[in-house]
Amino acid sequence: MKGKKIIFSAIYLLVQIVFVSSIISCHGRHSKSYNKVVFDSIVLKQQIPLLHTLDSTLPFADVQVSFTYPVKYRDDSQLVRLQQIFTGTFFSDIELDKLSPELALDTYLFRYVEEYKLLSNNYYEDKARLGDSMPMWYWYSMYLSNKILFQNDFLLSYAVENSIYEGGAHGSHNVTYTNIDLERLVTLSEEDIFVPGYFKPLAEKIVNQLMLIYQVNEPDSLLEKGFFNIEDIVPNNNFYLNEEGIHYAFNQYEIAPYVMGEINVTVPYSDLEDILLPNGIVTRFFSNK
Repeated sequence: MKGKKIIFSAIYLLVQIVFVSSIISCHGRHSKSYNKVVFDSIVLKQQIPLLHTLDSTLPFADVQVSFTYPVKYRDDSQLVRLQQIFTGTFFSDIELDKLSPELALDTYLFRYVEEYKLLSNNYYEDKARLGDSMPMWYWYSMYLSNKILFQNDFLLSYAVENSIYEGGAHGSHNVTYTNIDLERLVTLSEEDIFVPGYFKPLAEKIVNQLMLIYQVNEPDSLLEKGFFNIEDIVPNNNFYLNEEGIHYAFNQYEIAPYVMGEINVTVPYSDLEDILLPNGIVTRFFSNK
């Protein structure tokens, strides 16, 4: 009889272990599914004539847009909020973030076309002044796109890249990073990551990383590499997060001349431990990296 009780207890314990394991497993699958973001894209390529003609020898604006945006997340209300963040940051216009991605793109393109075509009056004046020569500065271009840089169950980071030419000696290229807390559906700023008073020590850490990149021993030596001013190299809230660290982008003319292009700096989390919020998103989820 005692042997039967032992066997029964062992079977009961095994059933309990299997039951608990199945709950944990199901909870894990639910968690991943609950925070999963499904994306779609709108891709647009269009040549917009400046004049009322489709003659390709005359000025036009070359427009290319590739917009990746969420189409499935949790429930409808939270999907709308997530789309609002994507739309607002993609088009850099809070007036468009309440529109659907498709309607926002249509509105953005309509405004761009209207503004570009207003140049036609100036074109005729310049053409008359130049005679047989063509005023080449009326050929415009605008390339707008975004890409997902990092995604897990609690964080989504992406970049919006905008390259434009609107006459002049050269065009411009800018990248803007956005980080979304997928639990609260809010964007993250430096204040959500670092302790009060972080600004100066973080600036020093960024400068130190630049010194490593450009292989110099003193901050002032960066001036010889082309940087404007050491005091200008400060946290600018244009960053994205991943498992490696915090990645900053300084766009053209921000801390260095146009010829140096976009300046990228990565500060690993191991160098940030003294200024990270104790219970911030980095400390909670990346502290072991």
